Amino acid sequence: MTACTYCGCDVTAHDPVYVEEVEDSDRVPAGQFCNYGCLAAHVETEGLAEGTTCRID
Repeated sequence: MTACTYCGCDVTAHDPVYVEEVEDSDRVPAGQFCNYGCLAAHVETEGLAEGTTCRID
């Protein structure tokens, strides 16, 4: 079983989303989620978007 980073369910039973980060110019796994709903909930719960923003005109 490949557990969802957010809810712990088996991601292979859903429409999974895999997230990567860059470390020393290499892509490394940073999470796996059942779908975009679990990814969005994880971002909100962990406060990962706080203090960040894209360019706003």
